[in-house]
Amino acid sequence: MTINPDAFAEHIAHLVQTIPKDPAIHRAADLFTQALTKGGVIQAFGSGHSEAVAMEIAGRAGGLVPTNRLALRDIVLYGGAPRSELDRYDLERDPAVAHAILDNAPVHDDDLFVIISNSGVNGVVVELATLVKERGHALVAITSHAHSDAVPSRHPSGRKLTDLADVVLDNRAPYGDAVLPLPDGGATGAVSTITSALLAQLVVAQTVSNLLQAGQVPPVYLSANVPEGDAHNLKLEALYAGRIRRGA
Repeated sequence: MTINPDAFAEHIAHLVQTIPKDPAIHRAADLFTQALTKGGVIQAFGSGHSEAVAMEIAGRAGGLVPTNRLALRDIVLYGGAPRSELDRYDLERDPAVAHAILDNAPVHDDDLFVIISNSGVNGVVVELATLVKERGHALVAITSHAHSDAVPSRHPSGRKLTDLADVVLDNRAPYGDAVLPLPDGGATGAVSTITSALLAQLVVAQTVSNLLQAGQVPPVYLSANVPEGDAHNLKLEALYAGRIRRGA
């Protein structure tokens, strides 16, 4: 048995063609548009590899300026926890961590949350989603239905991210994420980061389209690596001073 990388590329190509047809993308973009029109910020959280998708949403060229990335490390950077906490193997399974992240985040009432988790079952993710909804925020989830449906929740409530979100974006990753079987079991060729990033960019693009259609000027980043980028970006960021974090 051999592994065929072309098969992985073909699988991804099929998903790239079919995922944009998901009507949930427009529903998520409508929530983004409503939040931004009210002066809200998009708060994005993902742990593990899902943090890469939060980075697709918050603070990148071509993306929306009123965005903020939340992360597990915030408990150290902003919450005063010791650095050793980040070495805990069970950190993303501990619901208490969600409270520390949210309590130290610059959140306003009109902010919208995007939580990215392929499994959607770990304690931090479910607790954060629970808190977000209890506090009246709209919530968009990016997850894998196939994986989430196949595993039990690790949250005491028994709920999953899909149970709490207003809109669920399915990244179409299979159970276990990878799609190329190995001869002795397991698989290689993970899907979720690619397809979740695609979903994030599609929602942002549709949000920008919505704002343009409403006669608004979308607050979109230029690349910091073009001559006029810094001045453009800093001017827009100043409108959200104290509400968006950039850096670590």
